[in-house]
Amino acid sequence: MSAPRVLGLDLSITATGICLPDGTTRTIKTNPKDGDRRLQQIVSEVGIALDEHEFGDASDLVVMEEAPPGLKGPAIKAIHMVHGAVRLRLLDFDTPYAVINPTVLKTYATGSTSADKTAMAMAAYKRTGREFGDDNQCDAWWLRVAGLDWLGSPEFSLPVAQRDRLAKATWPVPKGNPS
Repeated sequence: MSAPRVLGLDLSITATGICLPDGTTRTIKTNPKDGDRRLQQIVSEVGIALDEHEFGDASDLVVMEEAPPGLKGPAIKAIHMVHGAVRLRLLDFDTPYAVINPTVLKTYATGSTSADKTAMAMAAYKRTGREFGDDNQCDAWWLRVAGLDWLGSPEFSLPVAQRDRLAKATWPVPKGNPS
């Protein structure tokens, strides 16, 4: 049986990181001058990423990072708009998704709740030799890795305490499971 197809999304109105099911990463950059049309661009490019990998059956999963705690003003409004637009796209096409709090993701990746972007990148490099174009791609990659791990197909081993943090995320109920 092949590994599940998991897509990682580090959502942002300015630079959304995507990690495709094959592990490649990219960043969707938007122009502030485009206003709310940036939402269309992000949703369209997420849809293309889903279509490229023929998502749709019960084994597929999209893993997104929750809005960071402490955001205020226009930043929090923008990230919630992006989340709403992308989640609607996923719901429209019956694509299961999980949402991980940034602190949970940091602890999963590094063992520390206060890990910064450099620590996240270093943890990826130490485990796999991977380097990324930006921190959005790195976070998206870790989100994909977490999804694979949760589904029982980890790409590499992590200490049990780090893996146990995944239980704190919001995971979808598998299709056909009424509970």
